[in-house]
This record gives sequence, C-alpha cells and structure tokens, in this order.
Amino acid sequence: MSAAVTAPPCHSRASPLNPNSRTTPSSASKPSSVSTTRRHLANLDRLLVKPPPLPLPLQPRRPAPTEVPGDGESTPDDRSGRGGLLNALNLSTLLPFTRKPAVDEMSPRSLAYMQSLLTLSPRLSPKGSIAGEWRRYHGEGGWEGLLDPLDQNLRRELLRYGDFVQAAYTAFHSMPAAADAASHGQHRTLVLPDRSYRPTRSLFASSSLSIPPWARRRSAPQWLTQRTSFVGYVAVCDNEREVRRMGRRDIAIVLRGTATCPEWAENLRAGLVPLTADDDAPKVAKGFLSLYRTPGDQVPSLSAAIVEEVKRLVEVYKGEELSITIVGHSLGASLALLAADELSACLGLAADTDGGTTGYRPPPIAVVSFGGPKTGNRAFAERLQRERGVNVLRVVNAGDVVTRVPAPIAREGYVHAGGAELRLHSRDSPCLRPDAGPACCHDLEAYLHLLDGFTGSGRPFRPDASRSVARLLAYQRPNVKRAYVERARVLGFEPASPRTATANGAGAADGQYGYLASPT
Repeated sequence: MSAAVTAPPCHSRASPLNPNSRTTPSSASKPSSVSTTRRHLANLDRLLVKPPPLPLPLQPRRPAPTEVPGDGESTPDDRSGRGGLLNALNLSTLLPFTRKPAVDEMSPRSLAYMQSLLTLSPRLSPKGSIAGEWRRYHGEGGWEGLLDPLDQNLRRELLRYGDFVQAAYTAFHSMPAAADAASHGQHRTLVLPDRSYRPTRSLFASSSLSIPPWARRRSAPQWLTQRTSFVGYVAVCDNEREVRRMGRRDIAIVLRGTATCPEWAENLRAGLVPLTADDDAPKVAKGFLSLYRTPGDQVPSLSAAIVEEVKRLVEVYKGEELSITIVGHSLGASLALLAADELSACLGLAADTDGGTTGYRPPPIAVVSFGGPKTGNRAFAERLQRERGVNVLRVVNAGDVVTRVPAPIAREGYVHAGGAELRLHSRDSPCLRPDAGPACCHDLEAYLHLLDGFTGSGRPFRPDASRSVARLLAYQRPNVKRAYVERARVLGFEPASPRTATANGAGAADGQYGYLASPT
C-alpha cells in the first residue's frame, strides 16, 4: 500500500526539486526555515517514491528514535563498539572548545541526487588518456596547473590511490593476526578496487616495543597488542590497455595508518634521530623509523621488504617505462616518505653503476600523502626533494589536527616534506556537518569524499560528484547531516554497524562492508 503524499502549496517561483518545472531558478538559496525544509523533503518524496535498488541485502530496519537529536547535540558513535579507544577517538567530546557552531542544512540539489549516492556501486569518471603527459601527472613540475582548479584526470588518479589504501585497511581488519603467513611464503589475499593492478607482495611493519602482560586487557583481541602487523602491499599495473592509457607501467606501494597499540606507542616517540650513524645526517621521528626498520620474528623489516620487491619488479619489467607511486594515510604517509628516500638512493645507485653501459634511468618516484603528520627535520625534507628528486603531494583536510603535529612549540625542527599541497575543507561538503569532529576530519573516507567533490579554492562542491556516501553513513554517522541520515532511513537504507564485524572477518558476511574505518 502506498501512502499518499500531499503536494506542497503553489508558489510564484518554481521549486528546484519539481521535475515538471521548466523555469530555471535564478539562484540556489539555503533553507532558512522549518517550512522550507519540509517542502524540500516533500518534493524529494515525490521524486523518490521507489526506494533505490541496493547491490547488497539490507539489514533489518531498526525502529526510528522517538527524538531526533538537535544539530548541536551529541549522538552515539557506532564505532565505539569495537576497538575501544582506537575506534571511538573523537577529541571534540573531550575538548568542547574545538567544536564549531552546528548548522544542519541541505541545498535542494543535494536532496535531489542523494538517492543515487546511497549505493555501493561505483560511478567512476570516464578515463582520459594521460600517456602524453604522464610525467606531469606523476609530479614532474610539482603538479603545477593541476591542483587549483583540480584536473579531472588527476582527481581520478588520486581517488584510485586512496581506494588502494582503503583496500589495505580492509585486508588488515579482515585478518589482523596473520603475520606468520608471510614466513611460509603465503601471499595475503587482497581484492583491489581497480583490477588493472595486481598485488605482488604483502608488507608487514614491526614495532621495537611490546605491550607488557600486565597492561593487556583480557577482553581485548590479541591483534590489538601484537608487535608485527600487516601494513600494506606492493602492486603493479599488469593490464596492457591501462598501461597504454597511463603511458607507463606503474608500481604502487600502499601503506595504511595506525591500527594497533604498539603502533600508537611508536607514534608517541617523537624525538628526532639521524637516519645514519652520522650525526649530521637528516633526522626523522624515532617511532616512524623504528616501525620502518625493525624486523619481525617471522618477517623481514618493512624497509627490506619494500626494497627487495621493488628491485625485483624493476628487473622483471626492465626496458619498459616505469613509475613508482608510494601512497599512505596518516602513519602510512610518514612511512611512505621513508620508503621513497631509501628507494631513490638504492635505484639511483643502480643507475650510476649501469648507466654508463646500458643507459638505465631509475623510475621516477612520487609520494601521495593523505593526512600525513610531519616526519622529519628540514634537512630530511630538502634531501628528499632536491637530492633524491622525489615528488611529494600532500592531500590535507584543513580541520585535520594530525597534519599539524608535532607542533613547533613542542618539537623544534619538524617540517613537512617539500612538494605540493592540495587543501580540502569539510565545510565544503553538502552532507558532512560543519562541526565534524577531529576523528572525521582525519578519516580516509572523508578525505576521498571531499576530494571527489573538490573543484578549486572558493568554488562550490562539484555538482556531479557521485562517490557513495554509504561508508560515511556507516562509520561517520554522527558527523553526517541529520537530513541525510533521516532520509536514508526513510528510503530503506540502513548501513551495517561496525559492531557486526569481528576481528577475524567473520562478520563480513553479515555486514555490508566487512571492514572498519581507519582507527586513526
């Protein structure tokens, strides 16, 4: 039985949500009253009478709450059920002065295409050939003229690399305690969102610290305190059609962010230490260097694994045009810089040895950093850019506090690696609350959502942005505007709660995603 929808009263100006209206509104204005918002929602109901088909089964609908929290009120965080403090970290609840005045309003255009966003099916932008300018898209020239306004081909490349990091999070949370598999030559099962790339090696990072038995909680999963954990993978583009489109064969090194207690402990070791025994050598954070160089009980160090695998792939595809792209989020962004510094030195040494006879040139190296903290001192940043020739692109959310640590007042000498910066703002999103907490501002999916809609500084959110908001609703629901949450419930979309997922991935069949948002 279908419920009758009462048509809104007639107006002198056509509603932007009315499909029968032929007049174009002169300007889009934000709802300024309750009646205006109700009128927009009523028009949306008429347009979206039939719920959207979802690619995965819906979860049983929970009864609607009797009271909807106001824009400035706190809402329960669904992520707090698993992972304890790591997943529930939202500093705005501890530091109320960091919260901004909340505004919960939506433009008519946002309501009109919201239904199409409540799906997990990908809607990728058309792929344009970048073969003739691939070095420019890989950072040669510092991405000049490509960032503001953002080039659509570069946007697609960055979103793909961001989804690769999401796949690393997925793989870790599906089987977090499987570090011993690598010691027996077993490759981690990885499903990449872009099948043009093939994973070739799993990567593991080991901490030099260990959690003492007295500090471990019996209810906490074992992987939360393990010293060695899956941190990423190496992949290579082996689709010949994609190789021709990109103009080269790309080797991708993908690194996730902080997930375990030893990794958190290493993050706090912010003292600067030299990369070599020479006291005048560039310096980096002690904890990052420990995770990068410490070998595990059954696996080599992250440093050794990356260098060994990249050298093998460069030899396999010798004679082809190659590129190396290292991408990371949060902690992974700092590890990516350390890997780029070492790889450029190793491959450059090979070029000096063979260049006189074979004309070998090392592949160019680029680093794409999502929400990365400061990694080392100025000497490290200058060597990375000038001596090593590494191209660094930092994707930064203006509200992300992680990108500003360590603070200069606390740790002297830290600077960001030189290169280009792409600055995003959560307030530009039509569906994120302007008072979104620090945890949301640092979340990788929020980064990719903002990147998909970014067109340029001072410009509105891209009107044809079509990245699904399902993950935002599942893992950042308290930071999504109320109208999106309520309309998603009316349309029958009820994303799985992270509580349905388990540490070993057993809950993946019950939930819609089978992975957790980044614990950072």
